Amino acid sequence: MPEQLPTARPEDPLWNTLRLHAEKAYDAEPAMRPMLKDWVLDREDFARSLAWRLAAKLSPHDHHDGRLFGVFQEAVLADASIAEKARRDLAAILERDPACDSALTPFLWFKGFHAIASQRVSHHYWNAGRHQLALWLQSLMSEVLATDIHPAARLGSGILLDHATGFVVGETAVIEDDVSILHEVTLGGTGKERGDRHPKVRRGVLIGAGAKLLGNIEIGEGAKIGACSVVLRDVPAHTSVAGVPAVIVGKASAFNPAFNMDHSI
Repeated sequence: MPEQLPTARPEDPLWNTLRLHAEKAYDAEPAMRPMLKDWVLDREDFARSLAWRLAAKLSPHDHHDGRLFGVFQEAVLADASIAEKARRDLAAILERDPACDSALTPFLWFKGFHAIASQRVSHHYWNAGRHQLALWLQSLMSEVLATDIHPAARLGSGILLDHATGFVVGETAVIEDDVSILHEVTLGGTGKERGDRHPKVRRGVLIGAGAKLLGNIEIGEGAKIGACSVVLRDVPAHTSVAGVPAVIVGKASAFNPAFNMDHSI
């Protein structure tokens, strides 16, 4: 290992775990050493490491872009909730995704995690009135990550966005805490109306791959949306819906389906 790297922080178990796994990867994979140093081992703390990783992810060929790093670091240092919500997302991924063996894996490679964390940065700038900067970040996410999340959308924490490709979220959408979402999901509008026009997804919801949720509708707490369903009306809490258009097919199989990831209807 190189000498004079930033030290671990006894009060931050997640950061220490990320560093430990990065050190092991550094020793095992020489080709990855520059990346691991840039993204983790040379960073002072989790927030700055997050800024470096996201900036590199949205840069051409996963290389560091100084402009983007400045944008991301400014946001994560100004708004501590960005890093704290990212921590909760990593915990959710570890708990719910059997393909994940350590926090380092989604931190480095899972574009669903990168998309949600990057949107929180764009949301920070949107709320600060810096709309063109926020929309630039949205455009980069769309091009690089194949996700399109409007900067004004309100996202909670503890979100698992699995695979992520084709994920689309409109301007007035809300996703609360502890939600699990598969790829090719849309939270969209139904036409060209303005104002509050996108879905509100409450806590603990599970949304299957390819589902389309359209309009200013409410998906109640702990509901389950079947894969490829088209949801045009409110979904009561703790129920399952499926079909085109979606209809209620029974009670959800768990109080918070997002946690057990059981997609059977």
